[in-house]
Amino acid sequence: MDAPLLLALARARIAAGPASVQGLWVSPRALALTWAPERRIGWNAGLAWVFLLNPSPELWLLHEKDPALAALKAQSKTNLSRLWGAELKGARLEAVEGDPRERWICLHFRRRALTGRMEETRLAFQAIPGRGGLRLDGVDLNPVRLGLGAVFPAGPPEPGRGSPALERWQERFGGELDRALAGRCDDVLPGEGPLFERHRQWSQARAEALLLKPRQAQADRALAKERQRLVRYGDALAQDRRRHESALPLRLQAQVLSAELWRLKGAQGEVRRDDGTSMMLPVGMRAEEAVQHWFAQAKRAERGLARVAELEREQHRQMLELEARMGDPLAFDARPPAPKERKPMEKKPEKRADGKGKAFREVNVEGWAVVIGKGDADNDTLTFKVASPLDFWLHVAGVPGSHVILRNPDRISEPPREVLERAAQLAAFFSKARDGGKVEVHWCRVADVSKPRGFPPGKVMLKTFKSLRVYPKE
Repeated sequence: MDAPLLLALARARIAAGPASVQGLWVSPRALALTWAPERRIGWNAGLAWVFLLNPSPELWLLHEKDPALAALKAQSKTNLSRLWGAELKGARLEAVEGDPRERWICLHFRRRALTGRMEETRLAFQAIPGRGGLRLDGVDLNPVRLGLGAVFPAGPPEPGRGSPALERWQERFGGELDRALAGRCDDVLPGEGPLFERHRQWSQARAEALLLKPRQAQADRALAKERQRLVRYGDALAQDRRRHESALPLRLQAQVLSAELWRLKGAQGEVRRDDGTSMMLPVGMRAEEAVQHWFAQAKRAERGLARVAELEREQHRQMLELEARMGDPLAFDARPPAPKERKPMEKKPEKRADGKGKAFREVNVEGWAVVIGKGDADNDTLTFKVASPLDFWLHVAGVPGSHVILRNPDRISEPPREVLERAAQLAAFFSKARDGGKVEVHWCRVADVSKPRGFPPGKVMLKTFKSLRVYPKE
């Protein structure tokens, strides 16, 4: 912004009539003064002077509904606004000081304090690129000085010998130079209408070039990057869906094999069915193990498809929302972020007499819940008060450790082999045999576990059990 134009705009405002500061806000890059409305000169409510410091020091006239002003206001600081407002709010603009050769103006304000005495303050604006700053001084100012941007002296700068901007104005206006510098010539800015209207049009154009377009370009790049991420995420979900769908036929295969399991039990490799067709079993698995393995894979695929469908709906919702934002020219507008919803504090459930309110370690193994005790007393509570008689119970043979319960809501006769081995690994890990290599783990139904009178906490007796050897693994 040229020095003559800066001075002319400030003088035009004071020459138009009374100018009182109705409100203000301050951000690290700008100070906005909202003037009281003056219908006589067409100064409507909501118009504000914006002393912009970054990216280029300029004086803008914008309405509070303009996107640029809203974007700048979103960056305002409450503490700064309160500090500056305590000195300027309600003050009246009395005089303007400046030189058409230097990009520096000083606005003189006066206001009547609550005590009845008049307070005077001076707001200086330096519009030199790279050194733009604001300075508020006054005899009655509570702090010595309020500053924003670059620091500069309180007095006016020494004018240079020559000013290219002033020379251009002299060539342009000739004998009308003094009238132009006094703000009484509308031609100092391009456009139509009075000077205030031209100032606003010029400010909107400058805001579009310096603020809105760069922000729009940055937002477009961010939205395009987010769209690419959602597309890649959708491709990954589609790949997961195909993988889960390919495992669904295993359920029918397991049903067919289980119907003839009475005859094929213990068979390995390729087996022949009653109808003459042959079926290849997984390597190293017997027929009964293959049935359990295929049923588990099919069930896991069904759960995976349900989860994939849920994620696909969320990805589709995000994509629609993103497309709407890309089509909205004001989607980049710097609105204040929505406050984070604070989750209400969850009350801890009270402990019940039967022990079901106690917290135990719980692990999910392919859809099966594995509950692990934490101590001798907790082991007894878990086994005899929390577990169901048809659940499966595991413990390391002959070594102190946690009781492990494998939930059995479907009441099947025997858990899948891989689930049972994983539960046994957990039982071995949460025991004194954690570092002892491969260990033996006993397992049975909870109904087969008893505690004779006089047994210490954690010690039980088994009516019948089976064994398997595993390595401890968390």
